[in-house]
Amino acid sequence: MTTERRMPAVDAGERSMLEGWLEFHRQTLAMKCEGLTDAQLRTAAVEPSALSLMGLVRHMADVERSWYRRVLAAEEAPPLYFSDEDPDGEFHLTEADTWQEAYATWQAEIEAARQAAAGFGLDDLSKGRHRRTGKQISLRWIHTHMIEEYARHNGHADLIRERIDGTTGD
Repeated sequence: MTTERRMPAVDAGERSMLEGWLEFHRQTLAMKCEGLTDAQLRTAAVEPSALSLMGLVRHMADVERSWYRRVLAAEEAPPLYFSDEDPDGEFHLTEADTWQEAYATWQAEIEAARQAAAGFGLDDLSKGRHRRTGKQISLRWIHTHMIEEYARHNGHADLIRERIDGTTGD
């Protein structure tokens, strides 16, 4: 698998720009994981942290699911990897956890997010509500937050990948 990253056009409209940057950051995380074994993808950043590339992908699958399916579309979509008993479950990996499963789940949640977002304008408020504030959230805010979330975690992914095999880059 070779991930192709595309930067959004410099003259794109607002929605195309936001969705373009979101896709760019999704593709960046995929690139950071390319060419590694399951064991490498499960490698923690540094003790005692459980942060790993596979954990980041699992985390982003749950984040996509939460914002687009639960909040935006008000779907019943329970967490994939975490629970009340294990709030960081996406990072608690075992030998049984595979890249194939994590990647497929993440990609399915990205596709579900795209489909949910397609039914909303940027200013439209979510059908569901934010779990902490109880407020409805605009699609613009969700897209912007997701770009921020991916950008932050892609920084983590840079450092983890460099630790695993020395690969650096943007």
